[in-house]
Amino acid sequence: MGQVDELIKGYARFVGHPWRHNLPGPQRVWLVVYDPIQERRIRYRVPEFELATKQTGHAWSLHDLTDAFPVWLGKHEYLESYFEDPEALSTAIPDFVDSVVAEFTTALEAAGKDAVVAFLGAGALYPFCRISEVIERVNPSIRGRMLVFFPGEYSNKVYRLLKARDGWNYMAIPITASSAGVSA
Repeated sequence: MGQVDELIKGYARFVGHPWRHNLPGPQRVWLVVYDPIQERRIRYRVPEFELATKQTGHAWSLHDLTDAFPVWLGKHEYLESYFEDPEALSTAIPDFVDSVVAEFTTALEAAGKDAVVAFLGAGALYPFCRISEVIERVNPSIRGRMLVFFPGEYSNKVYRLLKARDGWNYMAIPITASSAGVSA
């Protein structure tokens, strides 16, 4: 069985377990961790994650972050200035991070306590935004489960997006190709 097949199988086990609704936000976050080279395969097979979710009676909501930065930049009032002086863009990056947090928050707050809110395209946030910061800021808004498709690696309780950044230790539940299927 390939890595993506194993991820779908592992995810189906996680989503199928009874949900504890008294967990703090960080423990309501699931990260589907996969080698970045698998990104296209994951995208193609996202409907299988949705199906696994719905088969357990949970709602599903998918949000694609792939175009978050270009869409945000395209609407920015100083767009032309940033093309003339790209280094000036660094002062606006905190505004971009705030817009990503707002998008996550809106999606999470619109979902019920029995819903999975999935985010695809986390790799497109690099290098503008740390997904760890976004997750930490939206914790209070997680009512059901937040699922992040995470192209990177997980080892010794440390996550690394795109295998590029320094890792961070986070309480999220990793779903890997070798997940054992602990309680959700």
